[in-house]
Amino acid sequence: MSNQDELLRIEGIRKTFPGVVALDSVDFDLRRGEVHVLLGENGAGKSTLIKMLSGAYRPDSGRILVDGNEVRVHGAQDAERLGIATIYQEFNLVPELTVAENIFLGRQPRRFGMIDSKKMEADAEELLRRVGVNVSPKAKVRELGIARLQMVEIAKALSLDARVLIMDEPTAVLTSEEVEKLFRIVRQLRADGVGIVFITHHLEEIAALGDRVTVLRDGRSIDQVPASTPENELVRLMVGRSIEQQYPRERPETGEALLSVRGLTRGGVFHDISFDVHAGEVVGLAGLVGAGRTEVVRAVFGADHYDAGSVEVRGERLGKGDVNAAMGAGIGLVPEDRKGQGLVLDASVQENLGLVTLRSASRGGLVDLKGQRIAAARIAADLGVRMAGLGQHVRTLSGGNQQKVVIGKWLLADTKVLILDEPTRGIDVGAKVEIYQLINQLTASGHAVLMISSDLPEVLGMSDRVLVMAQGRIAGELPAHEATQDAVMALAVSGPSATTTPDVNDEVEGSRGH
Repeated sequence: MSNQDELLRIEGIRKTFPGVVALDSVDFDLRRGEVHVLLGENGAGKSTLIKMLSGAYRPDSGRILVDGNEVRVHGAQDAERLGIATIYQEFNLVPELTVAENIFLGRQPRRFGMIDSKKMEADAEELLRRVGVNVSPKAKVRELGIARLQMVEIAKALSLDARVLIMDEPTAVLTSEEVEKLFRIVRQLRADGVGIVFITHHLEEIAALGDRVTVLRDGRSIDQVPASTPENELVRLMVGRSIEQQYPRERPETGEALLSVRGLTRGGVFHDISFDVHAGEVVGLAGLVGAGRTEVVRAVFGADHYDAGSVEVRGERLGKGDVNAAMGAGIGLVPEDRKGQGLVLDASVQENLGLVTLRSASRGGLVDLKGQRIAAARIAADLGVRMAGLGQHVRTLSGGNQQKVVIGKWLLADTKVLILDEPTRGIDVGAKVEIYQLINQLTASGHAVLMISSDLPEVLGMSDRVLVMAQGRIAGELPAHEATQDAVMALAVSGPSATTTPDVNDEVEGSRGH
């Protein structure tokens, strides 16, 4: 391609924060009508780079060029003027406003000094039609699901006449069908000459959508390669080493049943759920979206009530809806939404690690802060949490390190049965393997793990047994040597009358390998 096709170029960008070099001599360029994938582990510098392009951060040194001219991006208005739009993982939408009001927020068309609602809604309707989403411009954003929110963000970017569209993990919470719809829109934007910076942890998406890939590692641009580059090579570039085994499950001898669930039922949600989880094993819980997996484990943990059935830990029956009893018996839950439910984002690493043991570490109403600090330092070191120190706010950690903190607080409490709900969602390849190794350590030391994942290869690779849920029931159970994608899918769509060995998965979100 000629230089005339170049929309954007970054040369020698450097950005530091106190005690941390976030970016160091990074180079990157984007052409008209291409999807350029920005790839790297959590903490590699991807977020810092796109925040520099969107005006949230300013570089310490280096240059940003648009259409060959050096520019200064000192805020969102500068980025908008240059035709740069960014869609972040956390959507920048106002829940109580309508779709149309969100799309044109701060830029509403006016007539005689008043907002022209009719024109605004008509223009929004045209943009929504262009991205192929069937939603009323008058609908409140709070009424929309994740996939539609994503499309509203894209419509908002199109309303800015964006020539550069930055998409940060846009498929992280979408089903396979929604992902394909998003890809169709991206391909159309590429055909229209828009340059797209695409950030993803799903390696299989790169060859399906991308043109080129720039790999960041430890704040540096390591290489630029074609999107057709084999996944193993991309992983090697990302982490600096090859990962021979993506799912390194070690299977120790199993022991007694630590968790026993019998006949668990909640009207209209799940029915007659029975299973055991033994010391030393990982039991995978698979199924389509809406199969009832998360609802079951929340009931087991006491976070939600159930109508009938029982939950026992080592033969001791737990009361319904009693989280404290579940925790006291040795059950821990790492929730699907780690930021919203598993962490206090503005608290420190030490404070988050001590959340579960706060009561037991108190004497006479006073917390043993020294003891908490020593314990937090030990578990953070054992888990390899990458941080500036125990006082660092959890919000500023990478996704993989945040997940280690969520797991770490349960390890400090000597949890015997750890429930993991989507343990590696939004986590890069290198950090995933670290989580898998942690699971191995837990089971090797006699703990039990119950794992929900919509990543079916992950379920198959890390589980000793797989329970498959369909329509609120367990449709079957599969031992590791019989658990294949086809076998799981057959159970997931078969309904509760299946008589073959059990297994779970939904729309099978899980059929998307990571």
